[in-house]
Amino acid sequence: MVRFFRIFVVSMVCMGWLSVADAAAFSIGDQGSDVAEIQGALKSLGYDVVADGDYGPSTVAAVRDFQAIHGMEADGAVGQDTYSILMGKEMPEVSRGSNYYSRRIVQTALEYIGVPYVFGGTSPGGFDCSGFVRYVFANAGIYLPRSADEQYEVGIPIPTESLRTGDLVFFATYEYGPSHVGIYLSDGNFINASSSRGVAIDSLHSEYWGGCYIGSRRIM
Repeated sequence: MVRFFRIFVVSMVCMGWLSVADAAAFSIGDQGSDVAEIQGALKSLGYDVVADGDYGPSTVAAVRDFQAIHGMEADGAVGQDTYSILMGKEMPEVSRGSNYYSRRIVQTALEYIGVPYVFGGTSPGGFDCSGFVRYVFANAGIYLPRSADEQYEVGIPIPTESLRTGDLVFFATYEYGPSHVGIYLSDGNFINASSSRGVAIDSLHSEYWGGCYIGSRRIM
């Protein structure tokens, strides 16, 4: 019953029926005219940003500086308080699409390249494969089951030719069925926490990974 409930909750998040933790703030990975307007306001205050509608690292840095100057928590995200001070008006509703989540997940995952493999590891001090995936997705407000075989049961099955950034890719390594999981990037590459290399980028088309690949799931 507990296992079913976890799968049900994840499915509702993926289908947009539940909001995620940071849905009430503009943050890294967001795009659009609202972001461009925020950037324009920052630029008018002398910050080195381009009003291109793409909430990237330079926008995060400018927002953090603005927040620190105004005695606010400098988290780099524009929530209601930051927005009202910066823009002088009420903040519009923040909408999220799958592109936002996939970009955020990949950006987070890439930050941990080189982190060593630790069996049972679930933190930046050391990850195992499913612990890494769960940690990265949780950072975007999407909460997955703990193990690779449980993660294999959530989302929607996706054929290899339809893979897109942020999909989960699964492998049968030391036992029958899904025993290893990674996050698909693009061009046949995925990022994972492997026992031999820690968090690293590998290819689905390599002799080893291609030979034990068993399928994919789309969570978003």
